Amino acid sequence: MATKKASTKLKKTIVRQPKEPIKEKDKKINNEIRRLTGIFKDIEKNKRLTSKGLIEEAAYMKATLVELKASIDENGPIDEMQQGEYSILREHPALKAYNSMVQRYTTVIKQLSDLLPKELPKEVSDGFDEFVGGRSD
Repeated sequence: MATKKASTKLKKTIVRQPKEPIKEKDKKINNEIRRLTGIFKDIEKNKRLTSKGLIEEAAYMKATLVELKASIDENGPIDEMQQGEYSILREHPALKAYNSMVQRYTTVIKQLSDLLPKELPKEVSDGFDEFVGGRSD
């Protein structure tokens, strides 16, 4: 019985985010999915399933990074945390999450870039062939 009361109390303390920002975030994610899909459209067909999942994750991370960045700009990079009778300064949790996620985002974008077909380097003319071809001997 005691566990039921404890779980009931726990459920009451959960704070739900309003639904409107989620819809706005979904729009940002979908826009980013479209943007990344266009950038990585040349990925081979047999690698597209992999790329689809990576694109979706990258889009989510990008939208979240924008939110975290706004929070950092609004609240600053340092947070004051109360510890009993005194307070300490610490890295803001949003900054910590941002720094962690930006590394993961960079890794996912690198993985996507590695799935693109390798382009052969174009030979840069040194002018010799044009010189020889232009002579009238």
